[in-house]
Amino acid sequence: MADIEVLLPKMGESVAEATIVKWLKNEGDAIDADESIIEIATDKVDSEVPAPSEGVLIKKLVDEGDVVAVGQVIAVIGSEATIDESSAPSPVELKGNDAPISSNDAATNGVSEQIEEALMASVPPMETNGAIAKSDDSGRFYSPLVRSIAKKEGILQNELEQIEGSGQNGRVTKKDILAYIPSRSKSIVQKSAINKPPIEVKQPPVTTTAPKVLSETGDEVVEMDRMRKLIADHMVNSVKVAPHVTSFVEADVTNIVLWRNKIKNQFLEKYGEKMTFTPIFIDAVAKALTDFPLVNSSINGDQIIIKKNINIGMAAATPSGNLIVPVIRNANQLNLIGLTKQVNDLAGRARLGKLLPDEISGGTYTVSNVGTFGNVMGTPIINQPQSAILALGAIRKKPAVVETEYGDTIVVRHMMFLSHSYDHRNIDGALGGTFVKKVAEYLESFDVNQNI
Repeated sequence: MADIEVLLPKMGESVAEATIVKWLKNEGDAIDADESIIEIATDKVDSEVPAPSEGVLIKKLVDEGDVVAVGQVIAVIGSEATIDESSAPSPVELKGNDAPISSNDAATNGVSEQIEEALMASVPPMETNGAIAKSDDSGRFYSPLVRSIAKKEGILQNELEQIEGSGQNGRVTKKDILAYIPSRSKSIVQKSAINKPPIEVKQPPVTTTAPKVLSETGDEVVEMDRMRKLIADHMVNSVKVAPHVTSFVEADVTNIVLWRNKIKNQFLEKYGEKMTFTPIFIDAVAKALTDFPLVNSSINGDQIIIKKNINIGMAAATPSGNLIVPVIRNANQLNLIGLTKQVNDLAGRARLGKLLPDEISGGTYTVSNVGTFGNVMGTPIINQPQSAILALGAIRKKPAVVETEYGDTIVVRHMMFLSHSYDHRNIDGALGGTFVKKVAEYLESFDVNQNI
């Protein structure tokens, strides 16, 4: 069979690259068509790449940890005969910026660097004093990636020439220059700067660093997984960017509880879907966002962008215990049945880790059901670049004062708290408070007599 190139597949309109997490197959392994051969991760979701056909994995062209562009060749699949033929040295060349290397050298000296260089090729070079040439007087080639790192770190041509390279013909690789940077000595820096134009040194911005925490005997140290690191960075960034304010409202959802208890079995039989409270709450939020479009907005510099589409994200748990936010697009255009199907489908696939990248992007407002954990209220952090988020508390039976034609009376009602966090740069307290009150009014006015 002819060799088949395995490409990093397109994973949605907003995804241009992915990180190689883990190879599931080794070179020489037999592979069935559509069998997963590699795990990849984007900044949105993890997934696996299936083999386009059966055969044998001849060569891996990327390493674990590499960042690869969509459409990039990551592996080659062929037959057993192809492996035997490829055991002899091959004259095939991989050209990268006028510096050909043999396929054998590529395997030993890092094809992943070739991929990163291809990505860097689309980035305009930075204008700096003391530009670095593609090659030195001895003919040693410097890749665009290495030159870019050198410029960023203020390493000039003379200093770069002194770095010992581990690549072909003494070529300096990405690993070489990154290993060199921490050990740079003052003498080398000063020597490289002789007869060179002075470099403007900019003072770094003042930053706040977290205190160092030392583990003691008996403590358990757990490394954050990739998703937890992304969540941590996202939350810290949100608090730094947006001044958070939270408004609270208590809503009487007795009519909703009674209606759901009455129709849930009939709904399941008729539509094959379980009716939960979540689609009812999202329906109320979508109506309130229609009434108050400024809440459905984002800030871009000095501009406020009011979103035309109402795309509501709902926080859901993943198999690892982390949270992910799949998005219900155009939620205001769906009826209760459509919302129920969307909620159940997205929540179910979130638990299985089967969401697509585009299904967790493009949200304009987020809802988080903290009541699932028994919490009565919370102060959620805004999911950037959105401007607001709503936390739904647990529904509890409570005594409440109800006005009747015979006067006030105390009765048992189903009550819940709504916690609305919003960006005070574009949403003032009056708007943020009025919005969440409107959501409560939609919930309290729910028609208990409506049919399904």
